Amino acid sequence: MAHSSDIPIGSAESAGPSGRRTIRTAIGPEADRKRLDSFLAERFTYRSRSQWQETVRKGEILVNGRAVRPSRILRAGEEVEFVPDESELTEPPVDESFTLEYETPDFLAAGKPGNLPVHPSGRYFRHTLLMLLRERCGEVYPVNRLDRETSGLILFAKTPRAAKLLTKLFEDGRIRKTYQAVVHGVFPARIEARGFLGPDPESAVTKKRRFFRERPSGDPGEIQTAETEFRLLASDGSRSLVECTPHTGRLHQIRATLFSLGFPLLGDKLYGPDDALFLRQAAGTLTEEDRASLILPNQALHAQKLEFVSPFTGEDIRLTMPAPFAAHPAVSGLFHSAEGSGVRPEGRADPSFLIERESVRQNG
Repeated sequence: MAHSSDIPIGSAESAGPSGRRTIRTAIGPEADRKRLDSFLAERFTYRSRSQWQETVRKGEILVNGRAVRPSRILRAGEEVEFVPDESELTEPPVDESFTLEYETPDFLAAGKPGNLPVHPSGRYFRHTLLMLLRERCGEVYPVNRLDRETSGLILFAKTPRAAKLLTKLFEDGRIRKTYQAVVHGVFPARIEARGFLGPDPESAVTKKRRFFRERPSGDPGEIQTAETEFRLLASDGSRSLVECTPHTGRLHQIRATLFSLGFPLLGDKLYGPDDALFLRQAAGTLTEEDRASLILPNQALHAQKLEFVSPFTGEDIRLTMPAPFAAHPAVSGLFHSAEGSGVRPEGRADPSFLIERESVRQNG
């Protein structure tokens, strides 16, 4: 069970020799043969394409260490470097109320609120969990990541060696992560969703993904096998509290799978009932009516549990953290019902959602 992230692979941000923020991004296969100005406008949406063209002409954008033209065609494996003007780059406000849930000499587990990015990306740099933790705890290294609006437990190593060992646990599926989600609709007792994740061909948002029960056509590099187990915890007839256990770790895996199964998350601008909300949020044009339709201010997905054997002491580690949105009047009844039932329903997996594990292996 690998970790998932909303941060593009190969992207890194740091303070350069002058102390200024430096953004370096390795070009992945999805951006191969794309114009530099188009890539920048899609990757960093706080500027228009024409604004990025002017930035490139000023020599503030380097490709493989050299100044280039806005029309430069990128190739996979190249590196784009940008040192933004801090006076222009105002970071959006975030919820900085993170907690330290567990700490050892080798690692710590932080409790992340919704609306706090884990790692510097886009307009976020100091307003990220990583940078806030470094201010309090010194150098730490993120082991797994969560989407910006996903709350819950996240591991940070204190040394490069600890980071390597803990990352290996994730890669080998030896860290069990359990999430809680609140979705629209009456969820079945149990679903085992085994299939594939790939780009959503019907969405105007390029990074949106969809879950498919059969391998879709398209670029093989953009298609990934995905497996998630879902169990119903409580339902009030219009919304459901669901336990989610991912057995693979893919970008937006839980959110995209629930949306594709017909059970979008409350509060989710991208994978909710209307992804036009995501575009309006990016443009800063969300209306009060839009916010009311979301029900919750952030997506209702929470990393509730982490379970693993410490590679340093051999101790069984079992960490839990309550969902910060559990007290919201719109969903608090679901959490109370789940707590009062004492036994979560097991049921049988809905066969209409199953793809045999062997089929996934053969096609993966």
